[in-house]
Amino acid sequence: MASLPPDLPDLPVRAILDDVVRALDDTGSCVLVAPPGTGKTTLVPLALAGAGGAGRVLVAEPRRVAARAAAARMSALLGTPVGGFVGHRVRGENRTGPDTRIEVVTSGLLLRRLAADPELSGVSTVMLDEVHERHLDADLLLSLLLDARDGLRPDLRLLATSATLAAARPAALLGGHGGPAPVLEVAARTFDVAVTHVPPHRGERIETTVVRAVRRAREHGSVLAFLPGVAEIGRVAAALRDDPGLDADVLPLHGRLPASEQDASLREGDRPRIVLATSVAESSLTVPGVRAVVDSGLSRVPHVDHRRGLSGLVTRRVSRATATQRAGRAGREAPGHAYRCWPEGEGLADAPEPEIRTADLTGLALDLAAWGTPDGAGLRWWDAPPPGPLAAGRAVLTALGALDPAGDVTTRGRAIAGLGLHPRLARALLDGAAGGADPREVAGIVAVLDDDTLAGPQDDLAAALARLRSGDAPGARRWRSERDRLAGALRRTGSGPARAHPTRDGEGSGDDPASLVARVTGLAHPERLARRRDTSSGVYLMAGGTAVEVPAGPLRDAEWLAVAVADRRPGQVHGRVRLAAVTDREAAETAGAALRSSGAEVGWTDGDVRARRVERLGAIVLAERPDPDPDPAAVRAALLTGLCEEGTGLLRWTAGASSLRERLGFLHRVLGDPWPAVDEESLLASAADPAGWLAGPLATGRRRSDLARTEAGQALRGYLAAHVGGLAGRVDELAPERLTVPSGSRIALDYSGDAPALPVRVQEVFGWTGSPTVAGGRVPVVLHLLSPAGRPTAVTADLTSFWDTGYPQVRAELRGRYPKHAWPEDPTTATPGRGTARRI
Repeated sequence: MASLPPDLPDLPVRAILDDVVRALDDTGSCVLVAPPGTGKTTLVPLALAGAGGAGRVLVAEPRRVAARAAAARMSALLGTPVGGFVGHRVRGENRTGPDTRIEVVTSGLLLRRLAADPELSGVSTVMLDEVHERHLDADLLLSLLLDARDGLRPDLRLLATSATLAAARPAALLGGHGGPAPVLEVAARTFDVAVTHVPPHRGERIETTVVRAVRRAREHGSVLAFLPGVAEIGRVAAALRDDPGLDADVLPLHGRLPASEQDASLREGDRPRIVLATSVAESSLTVPGVRAVVDSGLSRVPHVDHRRGLSGLVTRRVSRATATQRAGRAGREAPGHAYRCWPEGEGLADAPEPEIRTADLTGLALDLAAWGTPDGAGLRWWDAPPPGPLAAGRAVLTALGALDPAGDVTTRGRAIAGLGLHPRLARALLDGAAGGADPREVAGIVAVLDDDTLAGPQDDLAAALARLRSGDAPGARRWRSERDRLAGALRRTGSGPARAHPTRDGEGSGDDPASLVARVTGLAHPERLARRRDTSSGVYLMAGGTAVEVPAGPLRDAEWLAVAVADRRPGQVHGRVRLAAVTDREAAETAGAALRSSGAEVGWTDGDVRARRVERLGAIVLAERPDPDPDPAAVRAALLTGLCEEGTGLLRWTAGASSLRERLGFLHRVLGDPWPAVDEESLLASAADPAGWLAGPLATGRRRSDLARTEAGQALRGYLAAHVGGLAGRVDELAPERLTVPSGSRIALDYSGDAPALPVRVQEVFGWTGSPTVAGGRVPVVLHLLSPAGRPTAVTADLTSFWDTGYPQVRAELRGRYPKHAWPEDPTTATPGRGTARRI
């Protein structure tokens, strides 16, 4: 069935190629589980294209590096140039032709193609490679392809491939209601890999640990080292190149490199190599000749901090599945060695977290709206998008004009979607050029906003762009290519001028370059417009409400900044600005016009009610003045906030008021309804009720001092009279504040404990034959019997028992110490007294 040239490599997947073709012919879908190195990415598409039938075979790869490498490998096997029988299409590069039967594309590019042509005209099969990586674009692509097959293209064949054994879920999705799709498995021919842990020394940076591990691993041959990002790769590469004892070529491998440098890392040469890679080399790429792997144990993944309004890439510990996959790279061709840069026994998650759960979903929300399902309802998802982040994405799109109030995509939204950028950046490209600026200048700024590694170590975006324009920056060539691509895309939308202004690099179109940089940055991220709050520490407040620190340097001299990149390290109070442009208030107000607001604000601030008229740019206060006539409802809400923050201690609590509260608490515990609870939580809850116990003071009060004058006891009695009816008058009957003892003294009861207590001298209760009670006789009073000096001698709730058993001992102990006081043998018949008496 599968027609392949006879001289292709005999990789493990060849044994089941006919089964794959047959499964697709019979059921239209299939899941292939095959570890890296088995040939699934190269031989399977060739088999599908060689099995006959019309239409192209599309291979969707999660990364550009993998897409280019797969097309190059298949073309090399066939002995044809890329762009012939096999081609690739990635952002900024299209190498396909009329004879192309196999087209390798990135998942993101295929999403845009599907949006423009939901029927995928001319395509017979789509192969979704490495679906186990759970990238956001790949998950969305799977859902939309299933929807397109269900409604428009029942003949479209879908093949999902994975390097792991977790095939049940994609099989269920691909099979639909007719049962799961067939699952085929291929075992890799791998060799044993010896694992050694090289944990960091105390306080050691991960780059230093990796360098130590690479030096150990080098004795086994060529090394593949996994690092979280480009910056770490650069630092490790610099350290290794300064070590002449390694005798190896040090080659970086990541998605931001020029194609020629990526290809060099993927070719086996005459000399040993040390390839320093990001996660691009985990699965869909083969790095030949590797005998040892060094794993930093870290990867960089998309993450959005909704509370602080910061999004970007965060560094995380890899999962157990990823660590296993990385280590396996060392055992492809011979026994290998893996060096793991973390302590042995450290717990790892089983699998990586799907991006859809952690990433910014603004782009996904736009794709769904363009597809006609703004909330994703009706689609079959591997993991459905979380409702909160999806709603946040739609809110951003509505503010950008990409969605109308009903949630439908607008003409502007389709133009934004067609640019292939994050919607914020697409908005900046469109609106930045709309003011007459040179589209290439705007595109150059957006190129750096889209890939901040182009800025290098600079934190000043304008300075970084100046270096890129001059050609002095290492990434200048790549920047020019991306700038020109974006400028071309802008022209094709019809939103910009018919052609770019005829300017050379470094020349503007009349716009102040620094101002243009700030304006475009502010258009992309208006919530990151920032105003200096603290000159000494360089703390700025962003319009989104997050405080960020600016590193020492020229940026700190500016009152206003347009922040391009900011992040927050774990444990740090403030965020950190990594890339920004100097701006001013006027430009900030223009770029952030949608965040402008003015109005009355009343709140509890610095311990009191503060009423003011405020002009704002998001969270940034532009101007304010006192409001002499604030809204009473807002004042009441502010007073309630103060009560919730500081407690009912803001009120005036006399001794009588505190006693009443304790007595009411006792009655609520003992008798229940309708006696109200008066603990702190209950009183605050009642205060929030417009008819609650503080309804009057909160209705008339305006500031903290009004609360301080509010007599809490009076408020409680008023509330009782209004809500407990006739029982209000029985408080003193059921829970008396004082109790008359046989001596005639009226002594205060203590209701603060679990049971009411009466502290009284022993001589004052002579003649009492039974314990007193409260709550209508339901609860005995606990007597705290005191010596003549007021010191505790005994505690009892059963006075009769005390006279019989406890009193004789008390009498024996105290009669010698207090000879002037009466200590009768029979206290039940003795006369009570308050002071001294002749000893009996």
